[in-house]
Amino acid sequence: MSTPAIIEADLHAYLDRQLPEARRADIETYLNAYPQEAARLRDYQAQQHALRELFNPVLDEPLSKTLRQRAMKPVLSTKKVLPRWSLQRIAAGFLLAVVSGAAGWLAHGVSPANERLARLTPLPHQAAVAHAVFSVDVKRPVEISAEHEDQLVTWLSKRMGSPMRPPKLGALGYELVGGRLLPGDNGPVAQFMYQDANGQRLTLYVSTEIKANQDTAFRYTQEGQVNVFYWVDGKWGYAISANTPKSALSLVATSVYDQLERKP
Repeated sequence: MSTPAIIEADLHAYLDRQLPEARRADIETYLNAYPQEAARLRDYQAQQHALRELFNPVLDEPLSKTLRQRAMKPVLSTKKVLPRWSLQRIAAGFLLAVVSGAAGWLAHGVSPANERLARLTPLPHQAAVAHAVFSVDVKRPVEISAEHEDQLVTWLSKRMGSPMRPPKLGALGYELVGGRLLPGDNGPVAQFMYQDANGQRLTLYVSTEIKANQDTAFRYTQEGQVNVFYWVDGKWGYAISANTPKSALSLVATSVYDQLERKP
């Protein structure tokens, strides 16, 4: 009897450990025969790990007072409530789903002084998620590489509706890797990626979806393991994200801020 063909769904099930041992052995044989596919799956594993590092802390958060009060209300006519453990998992799952859609959980990891701004814009969280997803990608971290910076600038400028030249960070040890276009809530978002000599990456996230009349101060927050400096300028929002220490990232963020302020 022949071995069933390996399809994309099998590879994802293999990563998620949802295959029986016999089928896992088939996948491993296939990956040994096709090293490029094995490398692609390693990239996916790295992305999964980065996302878990970013989102798992929410599972350990206590339920809010509002959720606890609602949980104690009768459920239809049964007068029963779900166990606390189930409610906590449901609440955490709900929060993660909303965050993944970039529509909620905006104040997680934000200090009380910044909580109002974090509720008004998901900018730092969206930037951190985009950084966690793409910065670990070995083969395709960007859509257009720095070797074709002119093409990258022309393409992003056209899609974003304004000149989009990436800041120069060579003096701080970071060189441009390239950039990509990302979907925002209502339009395109640009991401530029940089890397230092040790392979440490940081990203600049640029959005045009900032609401009017917001505080434009230079801000800092931490989203999971990702440090983020961000600010707004009219409809534009900017965020610098990296897993580097806050003090080192602040130097980069200040340089980017100064260069963007001097833009024509």
